[in-house]
Amino acid sequence: MNTAFYSNFIANLSAQEAQINTLQQQISTGQAVQTPSQNPAAYETAALATDQISRLNNDNTAQASIQTQLGAANNAYSATNTLLDNVQSIMLQALNGSTSTQNLGALASQVQSAGLQLLALGNSVGPNGNYLFGGSRSTLAPFQPNASGTISYYGDGGQSQASISTGQTANTLVNGQVFTAALSGDGISYVSAASANTGTGEILQQGLVNAGAANAFQQGSASITVSFAVSATGATTYSATQGGSSLATGTLVSNGTGQTSLQLAGVNYEITGQPANGDSFTIAPARPQTAFALLQQIASTLASTTSTPAQVAQTRQILNQSLGTLAQYQQSVTTAQAQNGVTLQALANASTGDTTQQTAAQAAVNSATGVNMPAAITTLEQTMTAMQAAMKSFASAQSLSLFSYL
Repeated sequence: MNTAFYSNFIANLSAQEAQINTLQQQISTGQAVQTPSQNPAAYETAALATDQISRLNNDNTAQASIQTQLGAANNAYSATNTLLDNVQSIMLQALNGSTSTQNLGALASQVQSAGLQLLALGNSVGPNGNYLFGGSRSTLAPFQPNASGTISYYGDGGQSQASISTGQTANTLVNGQVFTAALSGDGISYVSAASANTGTGEILQQGLVNAGAANAFQQGSASITVSFAVSATGATTYSATQGGSSLATGTLVSNGTGQTSLQLAGVNYEITGQPANGDSFTIAPARPQTAFALLQQIASTLASTTSTPAQVAQTRQILNQSLGTLAQYQQSVTTAQAQNGVTLQALANASTGDTTQQTAAQAAVNSATGVNMPAAITTLEQTMTAMQAAMKSFASAQSLSLFSYL
């Protein structure tokens, strides 16, 4: 019996089965080249592109995590801005001169409530469960009151840089400086009226005239005292002294009914109202005042206001100084939010760039090792049809009586 027929049939059948298995595997995986031996150049091209895709995926993961965290911080900044704007409106309402003592008490309650809300915002928690404004100490509530009610910062100014794309990093942390860094008053000086004042005078900052002198005063520790005296004829004079040395003297315009400008330590001050004989004001170098202490001061001032002209003047003095500090915090929050927005935009741009690179890299993988699906499916169908036909022919040949003699 001639066995060559059997051997050829088995060999052809095995080759077709191998081809079918290869085609099925290629169709299921989408890859025509799966080992270096199949096509070394194509395999290397695909491997390099796949590594690039992996790196880009890692960048995308980092970008998404940072965007989520900084997005939460952005929301907290927005809420803080709204809150500070509301406090400013309350203060302006109190300063407009038409608010009764009873209504001032209601405004004080609103500011107290705003202080609690501000504390909650300062202790905001991000999507990852960490405190947003703690810096690198993000597992500890950054703002906590002590036994006396003073709120202190327990975070830090730490930063952490994470790679968001090739050659580009972004800071993943924010800190609580935005709630603590402002200086009292206008940031150079804080003007306070003596508690024993009986007149209606006020002293307010009107702007810089000498930045160098103003900075030197703020960096120093010596305060300036402005005292008033009223003569028998009704003329009101002032004298400004610092450390026992006279800085300026003068007479108020129109017996104090107008506005008198006074330049001290690089700042232009305006004296308004009618100071009484013996009244005095202290101009002290500005010092840090947290936003929480500021709101506590405003609420306390509004709650303790009475209706005498002198007390109203002292309340106005404190509120006007507080407005200056509040303006610094409003600017600080706005600046922090803008910087945060720049980082978020950089993340968005990096994400878009990475997506473009991923698309190009995947196209390179597909071009080097990808399967031409229509051609592969057609070949698979043709091969399976051919194998089935061969098997039928073999079965028919076996049934012939002459077959056994071949």
